[in-house]
Amino acid sequence: MLFNMRFLSAMVLTLTLPLFTRAYVVRRDDVPITLPVVKRVNTPGTAKPLESDQARARALKELPQIHRRPHKTLPATNQLGTYIATVSIGEPAQSFSLLVDTASSNTWVGAQPVSNPYHPSATAHDTGEWVSVLYGAPGFTGEEYYDTVTLHACLDINNQSFGAAEGTYGFDRIDGILGIGPTALTIGTLRLSPNQSIPTVTDNAYSQGLIHNKKVGISFEPTTSNLDTNGELTFGGVNEDKFTGPLQFVPITTTSPANNYVGIDQEIAYNNQTILPRTAGIVDTRTALVLLAEDAYNKYQTATGATVDDDTGLLKITPAQYENLHSLLFKIGSTTYVFTANAQIWPRALNNEIGGKPDGIYLVVANLGSLSGEGLDFILGCAFLERVYHVYDSENDQAGFAATPFTHATTN
Repeated sequence: MLFNMRFLSAMVLTLTLPLFTRAYVVRRDDVPITLPVVKRVNTPGTAKPLESDQARARALKELPQIHRRPHKTLPATNQLGTYIATVSIGEPAQSFSLLVDTASSNTWVGAQPVSNPYHPSATAHDTGEWVSVLYGAPGFTGEEYYDTVTLHACLDINNQSFGAAEGTYGFDRIDGILGIGPTALTIGTLRLSPNQSIPTVTDNAYSQGLIHNKKVGISFEPTTSNLDTNGELTFGGVNEDKFTGPLQFVPITTTSPANNYVGIDQEIAYNNQTILPRTAGIVDTRTALVLLAEDAYNKYQTATGATVDDDTGLLKITPAQYENLHSLLFKIGSTTYVFTANAQIWPRALNNEIGGKPDGIYLVVANLGSLSGEGLDFILGCAFLERVYHVYDSENDQAGFAATPFTHATTN
């Protein structure tokens, strides 16, 4: 592997999610390259959005044990909200649309064997190793390959490990996963080497001198339309234009199982009354909602006067209740991030995508499906990340947060 190649100076690189014509950029020290990101809301079909996120939460709690029991498979449910990265592999390059995932770390392709099957390029190396990631959201089993993986046609990562799926479940119009979570999550995914970890794309980009640190900055923005260009990922640093600051870092929690992921400790309050005392949970780019432990969720429901909507499974409020909705407060470290009424509701223009009524007012705070005290008591999904800038710093085992121009925006 080319881990010792420091052939480029430190840089900040941003990953785009849509597919564009291949273009090359000049890399400069500490100059961010800002490229657009697209969110896609998948119509959940027969699955309600809450069911999708709760299935994801159950899987994340069990994942550390699943890797020790490689033949264990959990039920699969399609995810509601997704952020898509355009990734190319090999020479000549083959393009794939991959889910960006902070709660997994393997990169793999081939989820659409009919419309976009993986074809090994002339530069691909088949290790002959069997790799699998089995969890209650989309998973796969297949062969491990090494090849050049290119992120948006401007970051060429040499000798990157990835899986070529031979069996998948739970996917709709997505080619696979771009895993940018903790490297330790890859342990147990190789059949012949179950104790071996696999360097992530972030690890290899850093080792090859393509980026000067192992930070990944995440900027999502609230949107009122599907397939909207509303964010970016920044590899090797942050884009200071995307947050109003200050950027505050907190250590990854020591509480299990949240510490297996981008886990943090925080306290949550509604109308200045604590509904979830300081506890551990995670940040997850593949969860659509903000999930709270059931006891905290019940306090929130009582305080807001919301009722459970049969069509979506989400909490629903009346226009009068919306006018009286108080702020939801997330205290992370020494900073409190304030969610106004607008930040707490699902975009009304996207009600149809979740099976709701056009004039309905649905809350993005939902039931995790388990009580607090289990070591993973909340999940801050895309509804949170679209209001707060987030940085995962795997090198220093910490997570960063900052207010953005959209924290108090009236979008919705």
